[in-house]
Amino acid sequence: MASLTDLFVSKVRVKLIKIFLSQPQEIFYVRQLVRLAGEEINAVRRELARLEIRGLVKKEPRANRLYYNFVKTYPFYQDLISLVAKTTGLGAEIIKHKSKLGSLKFAMLSGRFVRFMARKSEEDIDLLLVGQINLQTLNQLVRQAESGREKEINYAPMTPDEFAFRKSRRDPFLLRILMGGRVMLIGDEEEMVS
Repeated sequence: MASLTDLFVSKVRVKLIKIFLSQPQEIFYVRQLVRLAGEEINAVRRELARLEIRGLVKKEPRANRLYYNFVKTYPFYQDLISLVAKTTGLGAEIIKHKSKLGSLKFAMLSGRFVRFMARKSEEDIDLLLVGQINLQTLNQLVRQAESGREKEINYAPMTPDEFAFRKSRRDPFLLRILMGGRVMLIGDEEEMVS
């Protein structure tokens, strides 16, 4: 049975979880994880063995290397993806610079964005912000994240009035956003979608 004690026991485990879930589509070999985590090889091997026993990762031998990937059926997978999205990358920057961004009511990342999956269409957005937003600060944060990801980020800033109006009119653009998977960075998800 999965429990929270499986997760936050050591700093090496936290680093490995962040590595795996900030790039959930990737598989990693041991030396690559050692470099990315900046830890000693024995500490990384120990944590990988513990994570494998607990059912968080699975290993796969290929040629002369062992590759590891995170198990997507792990009971806390969705929760961990959300935690990692809020503590790394664009999500962490939005939360960190919340006061500089203005008065935010809601901020959310799309589920496809946090899983590093391609958008279904060019119209899909990766980031939605609702509030009185400092666009200059937002543009800086998005540009930094784009250079890190080497990919354009689609985002939509809206005032609370525009958001309420679009929601009341059942605007197809906004409905597509609200119907998709998401990770809430700021605000109450239930309040946003109801």
